[in-house]
Amino acid sequence: MNPFAFTQATDVDAALAALLDPDTRPIAGGTNLLDLMKESVMKPSRLVDINNLGLDQVEEKDGGLLLGALARNADTAYHPVVRERYPLLSTAILAGASPQLRNMASNGGNLMQRTRCVYFYDVGTACNKREPGTGCPAREGLNRQLAILGTSESCIATHPSDMCVALRALDATVHVRSMSGARDIPFADFHRLPGDTPQIDNTLQPGEMITHITVPEADRFIDHSAYIKVRDRLSYAFALVSVAAALDLDADGTIRAARIAVGGVAHKPWRVEAAEEALVGQAVGEAAFLQAAETILQGAQGFGQNDFKLPLARNAIVQALTTAARGTDHARGLDAQGEQA
Repeated sequence: MNPFAFTQATDVDAALAALLDPDTRPIAGGTNLLDLMKESVMKPSRLVDINNLGLDQVEEKDGGLLLGALARNADTAYHPVVRERYPLLSTAILAGASPQLRNMASNGGNLMQRTRCVYFYDVGTACNKREPGTGCPAREGLNRQLAILGTSESCIATHPSDMCVALRALDATVHVRSMSGARDIPFADFHRLPGDTPQIDNTLQPGEMITHITVPEADRFIDHSAYIKVRDRLSYAFALVSVAAALDLDADGTIRAARIAVGGVAHKPWRVEAAEEALVGQAVGEAAFLQAAETILQGAQGFGQNDFKLPLARNAIVQALTTAARGTDHARGLDAQGEQA
């Protein structure tokens, strides 16, 4: 690992002042940043510990939910308000990583984590995301885990988060601050597609730091939501494809509203509102769900090893919507393991 300076910020303003230096990075749980530093993918000259800034709230606010950037993933997932009113978010967080990592990883860090593309992590190979202009060997190389939507000639990397897929489905907002003020970023606009600048993962500006995330009231989706994660093994694996699905249903099963976001397929959580709008007024069922999947996956393209993701994503979307229609576990009297409570 390369040498670096380490300081602890005592308040938000001190942290923001330190981040004016473009070679300084904030550190909370460090579950991704330290790996990147060990592999020499990132080489900050200074780390600023931001754990003592008081940004660890998980609470109801204005009818919705406020998540502090420094609240740990585990504390967020198991918080009574999240479990009871946002089961989709709780389930998605608990599908990620391992219990040890969830105990350390922060909510803000989850949004900021970087791709797990093998070329990005291997400093001995070319990678436009790590070194712009060097090429993207993944397009014709090891791409089994990589994107089928929103790709470019420069990059086919995927965003690895589970939590972010649920936050995208729930229309979250990311709140950031810098020395020049605060601004709010709709979750749809926070992560970006690679285009010609794949080295830029998100729309944070230099010197900005996430302070909290808000999620609007979503009570109509409490009883019919599901997070489906397809991966190579049951735990501690990133998604090949994941789907966050939520439905608001009439008593007769007619769909009043739908939310669908897909992970493991693009540089950001993928959501196509037109597919959701087309479900409104339809009865739940495979035909409607298949049509939604086709709309979401329009333009999808495989690159050889990841061609299987096209049918996999379609089937996962249908499965997630079907599971959501049956009812969230607590609505069916089931515990977290799916057994009768």
